[in-house]
Amino acid sequence: MSFPRPPAGGAGIQEREVGTWKIIYLTDKYMSIIISENGKNARKIDKTDFEKEGYLQNYIHQNPESIPVYEIEGDKKLFVVAREFSTESGLIDALAIDRDGDIYVVETKLYKNPDKRIVVAQALDYGASLWRHSDFNEFITNVNNEINKKFSVSFEEKTKEFFGMDDEQVVLMIETIKRNLQLGNIKFVILMDSIEDRLKDLIVYINQNSQFDIYAVQMEYYKFEKYEIMIPKMFGVEVKKSLSSSGSRVMKLWTPEEFLLDAENRLSAEQYKAVEKLFNFSKRNSDDLVLGKGQGKATINPIFSKISERKIYGLDSNGKLGFHIEWSLSGAKDDEAKNKLKLISKKMADLGLSISEGEFRDKNEIDKWAGKVDEIIKILDEMIK
Repeated sequence: MSFPRPPAGGAGIQEREVGTWKIIYLTDKYMSIIISENGKNARKIDKTDFEKEGYLQNYIHQNPESIPVYEIEGDKKLFVVAREFSTESGLIDALAIDRDGDIYVVETKLYKNPDKRIVVAQALDYGASLWRHSDFNEFITNVNNEINKKFSVSFEEKTKEFFGMDDEQVVLMIETIKRNLQLGNIKFVILMDSIEDRLKDLIVYINQNSQFDIYAVQMEYYKFEKYEIMIPKMFGVEVKKSLSSSGSRVMKLWTPEEFLLDAENRLSAEQYKAVEKLFNFSKRNSDDLVLGKGQGKATINPIFSKISERKIYGLDSNGKLGFHIEWSLSGAKDDEAKNKLKLISKKMADLGLSISEGEFRDKNEIDKWAGKVDEIIKILDEMIK
């Protein structure tokens, strides 16, 4: 059993009751806890050290509500779907989701360990590995296996129970998880028993100057007889709240209709005609037309599942077209699909188009490909069948 967290607020005396016990939190620069029963035998409880990171990992796995994501949004809570989740960069301490389909990488570290700031880079590395190297079907299978092993039910059933969702809501949530994985929209939580000022500053700096959502949680631990008292405090959320309330860096969720409207407003009639042709081909033939989130322009990233779970190309509403063959090869279905992707790359290069070696480089300007749109569509149509 864990005692409840203290209420938010500044310095002062704050109280909570659990049965016959009364807990008094003396909140100033440092936390002090006084515990008494029926107003008698008051005792001061000193902070206890975690002996091993494994204990903290197991605790959040068993008690995900101890991670205070309710400070991000009032009714938000996490479901820890796996502990020590395997990636190409190593084992994630805890992998979690919320009911909106957001993915969380949770990393734990004790204060006594070396340079605490390294854990930020480690968490980001795990996120990059999830995004770059995870096939969604394999990802969801691994999650389902973890849930089944622990609860003897499927991931869908446990999710319905945990969040109080119906079948349709679960389907929508899983689709959102898939999109977030494909787009690399991953949130990060650094969980420690004590957080130094330099790490707090780093978290605030990253949140202030990037599109990352990264939070630090300080988890103070007290023991009293058979009880455990966990006091979580989250850092970094205040920056995201202020950015959201000020309206700066707010990400737009585009629709297909808005993509075409934005393109029409930006481009000449001839340029728009080429963009519309490629857009319509993508919409008709793709298994999933993933729309990017951006402030200045819209982007479509069609997924042709017969070849790859990764996008082959991305088209911006400003007319820029990028081919991401290296990226799509990492999600290719089989050797035949890889050969098709390589052939697409060769044929596009023969048309004089740039092929990106990475995820976002070497986009083709509209004037470079608009006159070749019919040839581009013909090549793609031949390869995706």
